[in-house]
Amino acid sequence: MLKLLMLAAITALLLLAEGGMSARTQSRTKRELANPLHLRGIRDPFGSYCQRRGGCCPGRNDQCTVPYLDTICYCDLFCNRTVSDCCPDFWSHCLGTTPPYPPSSCERNGQRFHSGATYKENCNLCTCGQNGRWECEHHACLIEDDMIQEINRRSYGWRAANYSQFWGMTLDEGLRYRLGTQRPSRTIMNMNEIQMNMNGNDHLPSYFNAVDKWPGKIHEPLDQGNCNASWAFSTAAVASDRISIQSMGHMTPQLSPQNLISCDTRHQGGCSGGRIDGAWWYLRRRGVVTEECYPFSSPQQTPAEVSRCMMQSRAVGRGKRQATAHCPNSHSYHNDIYQSTPPYRLSSSENEIMKEIMDNGPVQAIMDVHEDFFVYKSGIYRHTDVNHHKPSEYRKHGTHSVRITGWGEERDYSGRTHKYWIAANSWGKNWGEDGYFRIARGVNECEIETFVIGVWGRVTMEDMHNHHGRRK
Repeated sequence: MLKLLMLAAITALLLLAEGGMSARTQSRTKRELANPLHLRGIRDPFGSYCQRRGGCCPGRNDQCTVPYLDTICYCDLFCNRTVSDCCPDFWSHCLGTTPPYPPSSCERNGQRFHSGATYKENCNLCTCGQNGRWECEHHACLIEDDMIQEINRRSYGWRAANYSQFWGMTLDEGLRYRLGTQRPSRTIMNMNEIQMNMNGNDHLPSYFNAVDKWPGKIHEPLDQGNCNASWAFSTAAVASDRISIQSMGHMTPQLSPQNLISCDTRHQGGCSGGRIDGAWWYLRRRGVVTEECYPFSSPQQTPAEVSRCMMQSRAVGRGKRQATAHCPNSHSYHNDIYQSTPPYRLSSSENEIMKEIMDNGPVQAIMDVHEDFFVYKSGIYRHTDVNHHKPSEYRKHGTHSVRITGWGEERDYSGRTHKYWIAANSWGKNWGEDGYFRIARGVNECEIETFVIGVWGRVTMEDMHNHHGRRK
């Protein structure tokens, strides 16, 4: 009987041992078949795991583990097999060797970043790859340091600078959001030019600036932000100056580009671009209020949506119109409507453009904007060839419209005379020469002399009397 009991006990122990071995085999098999931890590179390669545990384990020890991110890692010698589940510091701490897997973290400015981390390098997004290297986009940026340095190194006659409002934008974004004047249709381009009678008695000085001749009547440059609507800004600016000059200062409105952007929707795109002929049609037929009454609202996102029109007008006889709503700016109570007469096209003659400006005030011009114009700081601008060796995506241009307010000339160190136009841009006063730029004159630089527009405001004696002493 005792022998039978001993035999049963031995059998039970053997079965228990066999079950344990089976479980161990299953555990081993499960661990062997587990997904390798470092298939896509070591995450947190400089973390302290085996060292923090206090040591490594010989052979196989399934309890020789340390928490690792969202799982566990091992510090036993068994982990170092084909399918690895070793802790990141196993090789350095336990074996004194380098890991056979590339680290999946990237270094930047002395700091380590995990795989998938991102940062912006100017306009290009860089992502930490699974191979431990930064993988960056390769867009042409609006601000390129090498272009600025090259322009300033060579003798182009103008200086370039970095602008924070353009930093981080691609060249395509600059052309898409900072210009906004569409090329006139063939019909508009074929407009008859006015015939200007010039004779030998017409004296055109070497320097002229409308700001000096009409103080207090020429308005400062505005900033269109990322609203692609130079068509509205240049039109409103020229009309503002012309009305102020024509009314002899009795009316000095800074007309509202936003009124045009939001309300002139007939074949226009608001902050997505438009035509100046459409803008002049609206000024003539509908009219606009002042910037104070209907202030510009810079878009918070791109592409910008056209905001709802908040200012309409109705006819009140004799071609005049009256606002049918209060000012969108609740602090402004003057919602007078200002209008223009039909615009007229000037010839491309340098002297005729100069005479028009000197006699009647600033004019509107359409021009090509190339990649280097965005970094203009001072001097007489001419498009450069600094990017000629780069791919075509670094050499692009778009259409813009600006206000020409005067002209001048200067001599360089070798005694050569360089003629220029003075023009107001719509990129704010921090850009260029307080918001203005000078550009080569008489050579149709960037097509600036190809399509030039003048206009008269619709101003009556009654208007001048009603606005006497009231500035807008």
